[in-house]
Amino acid sequence: MEMLSAISGWIWNPLAYVALGIGVLFTLLTKGVQFRRFPDMLRHLRTGEAGEGGLTSLQTLALSLSSRIGVGSIAGVATAVAAGGPGALLWMVITALLGSTCAYAESVLAQVYKRRVQDEDRGGMPYYIKYGLKAPWLATVVAVATLIGYGFVFPGIQANNIASSAKLAFGVNGPVTGVVVAAVLGLVIVGGTRRIVKVVEAVVPFVALLYILSALVIIALNATKVPHALLLIVSSAMGKDQLFGGIVGYAVAWGVRRAVFASATGLGEGTFAAAAATVSHPGKQGIIQAFSIYIDILLICTASGLLLVVTGAYNVTDPAGGFLVQNVPGAVAGPNYMQEAIDSSLPGWGSGFVAVAVTMFAFISMVFFFYVAQTNLVFLLGERRSKVWEALVKVGTLGIAFTGTAVSADTMWAAGDIGYGILGWLNMGCVLLLTPVVRKVIRDYDRQRRDGLDPVFAPDRLGIEGADYWLAQPAALKEPGRV
Repeated sequence: MEMLSAISGWIWNPLAYVALGIGVLFTLLTKGVQFRRFPDMLRHLRTGEAGEGGLTSLQTLALSLSSRIGVGSIAGVATAVAAGGPGALLWMVITALLGSTCAYAESVLAQVYKRRVQDEDRGGMPYYIKYGLKAPWLATVVAVATLIGYGFVFPGIQANNIASSAKLAFGVNGPVTGVVVAAVLGLVIVGGTRRIVKVVEAVVPFVALLYILSALVIIALNATKVPHALLLIVSSAMGKDQLFGGIVGYAVAWGVRRAVFASATGLGEGTFAAAAATVSHPGKQGIIQAFSIYIDILLICTASGLLLVVTGAYNVTDPAGGFLVQNVPGAVAGPNYMQEAIDSSLPGWGSGFVAVAVTMFAFISMVFFFYVAQTNLVFLLGERRSKVWEALVKVGTLGIAFTGTAVSADTMWAAGDIGYGILGWLNMGCVLLLTPVVRKVIRDYDRQRRDGLDPVFAPDRLGIEGADYWLAQPAALKEPGRV
């Protein structure tokens, strides 16, 4: 475990800052598209329609959120506060505001280089690496790594969190939880993409809204403590707090790191959902994916963090050893903090509520992980179908959903951190190399909007090669109309 933790640190410590730096870069290059085009985010969600083989923008937003609002929205926030103090929460917000442009850039690329395969719109990391960077060998490596990660490893992290929460709240043993999780997951994924989308579309808004409202109720019960909590968060993040000022570096590092991990900003995870949307211009889907970061970090993660600080249900470790603050002795950083926070205002409700929230967040993430694995299998097979490989991915996903409940949490998180980190380095490097394409797309989108048009993408006019999907569209769809 010491070796795995060390490897994870080597990968993630610089990666978190690289992700923030890329967010700053794309914020400057796009002139703050995440702020300028906020009205467009809402308009595209309202007016988007699904095409043949594609999904609506609202459906792809739900699909993306199914991965972004995983257990990181609870456990990740708690570990950030434990390691970096309350100030880590402000750096999570800053990362979301700037890093959302990284989600914008990778989603634009996913749209530009997507393909129609097996009668469905597919795209994502391996597609823009192959057709954008013209590096098919690297695309194959990334597709295989992503298939293994999302099909055979990462679902185990979610299953592990479900099992530990169920054990703590209801006394249910891991193997029993594993059987139930695998069985329900099997019912969803056996129905293919359509059933996956229907389940996610129905469950995600309900889960997110229920969690936010529940957190707000607890915060409202402690309303008099909110001003002090906000002041503590800001002063700690700026190094001005007497107690936490000495760990401001940890506040930055863990705030950025957990924001990237919780939202998967720059890790390429959201690109697979983004490519499935039916839109007239890649810039539209880029904006919507930036909006998904807002929902995850600014609403859900911030609600979690404020709940902890307002109730004081957290410990903060001292880098030199021991604790700077130990408000909840014996509590392990993660869901335990949230359970203590809720119990402080509604005694007896914490364990059950957090168990249900973790279960729902984790389950919808597992559904999306299978979709990602399936998309990478489609990339590797092309128009060929292989029932053997398709069955193997399903069995692998269900297998890790069961065995993940029995493996230690530390091992699963370490494996997940390393896998996500490797994919993050690969994806961010490729996105940076394709920056000129992102710049052309945003300039084209802005130009058409200034002219009062509903943007339509024509890659040949912009000198973008490899965007064959768009060149195959009917001529009638290539002429922009008035908004």
